[in-house]
Amino acid sequence: MRLDEEVIAHIEALTGTVDASSAVVEEVVARLTRAFMEGGKLLVCGNGGSAADAQHIAAEFMNRLRLDRGPLPAVALTTDTSVLTCVANDASYDDVFSRQVEALGQPGDVLFALSTSGESANVIAALGVGRGRGMYTVGFTGQAGLATMSACCDAVLAVPSGDCARIQECHEFVCHYIAGMVESRVFEWSPPAKPGTGSEQA
Repeated sequence: MRLDEEVIAHIEALTGTVDASSAVVEEVVARLTRAFMEGGKLLVCGNGGSAADAQHIAAEFMNRLRLDRGPLPAVALTTDTSVLTCVANDASYDDVFSRQVEALGQPGDVLFALSTSGESANVIAALGVGRGRGMYTVGFTGQAGLATMSACCDAVLAVPSGDCARIQECHEFVCHYIAGMVESRVFEWSPPAKPGTGSEQA
């Protein structure tokens, strides 16, 4: 596929995601904002490229996206190699995230679970434990994973594509939007009015 064709495929996937999931995204923004304001936290998990995305997402909350502000508590469950390898070795790789959710998750917390296929056993297991602990569970997947993830999530964002690269690109875009909206709401910030609009008009 040529570069221009890749760009067109990216735009189509992103536009389809926004058209299909804008209401879901806004619900996630509202629930995550409330969780942070009530003292809760965000846990994030995924495998492979989605593991990298999980760490990226957590970093946007722990540090900042656009505002100079205090940290928001977010933990990527993909980063502690001792925990990951001892659980995988002593029990099963299917338990590497669910064990951490069982230890860290509390009622009112939020779990972001990323699986482009929607079939990752360790991600599905984490969602099950999260729901059992009263967490708000959000699945990020592709079109093929919609049915599976809908059965174990409070909210699902499914990119209408079967291409792993397009799915992950759309997940990153949506998570940047969520992070920006949540930090602006938690810290009561809004962008300044453009010249010639709003209160500056006379």
